[in-house]
Amino acid sequence: MTKIKIDKISLNDIDQLQKIGRQTFYETFSAGNSEDNMNKYLEEGFSRQKLTTELNDKNAEFYFATHDKNVIGYLKLNFGQSQTELQDDNGLEIERIYVLKDFHGKSVGQLLYERAIEVAKRNDSDFVWLGVWEENQRAINFYKKNGFVEFDKHVFKLGNDEQTDIMMKLKLKN
Repeated sequence: MTKIKIDKISLNDIDQLQKIGRQTFYETFSAGNSEDNMNKYLEEGFSRQKLTTELNDKNAEFYFATHDKNVIGYLKLNFGQSQTELQDDNGLEIERIYVLKDFHGKSVGQLLYERAIEVAKRNDSDFVWLGVWEENQRAINFYKKNGFVEFDKHVFKLGNDEQTDIMMKLKLKN
């Protein structure tokens, strides 16, 4: 496989972000959720308005993983008050790492994860944290393999379904 590139994106990339966001979320979660709840979340969670707000947020960064100039995955990071929960200035949140199903097992997620850690270290973060659906064992195993430990739980609403996310943390400093 040719080299995978990881590049920061901007508002100019909103159409590609919306497409990869919807596709990877659907691929990841459609089997375990109702069609109504999926459609509602895909419309709201990946609307142009919401993505524009997120892309314009100075405390959030998005990165694309590309292969042969095609977007195959993406990463969203949050800092400071843009973090969805902890909002700790010493922390960085990985809000999203998603990769097209055809590229699972090809180190794309690992490359996106490594970019997140680079950004965290560059920003002198003490720790990195995230939330992962308790039924997404593949992702939980991925984060455990990378040194994350569980520290709490929170509710994630998908349509009208309340789901439990496991919150995980990786300390970068003691």
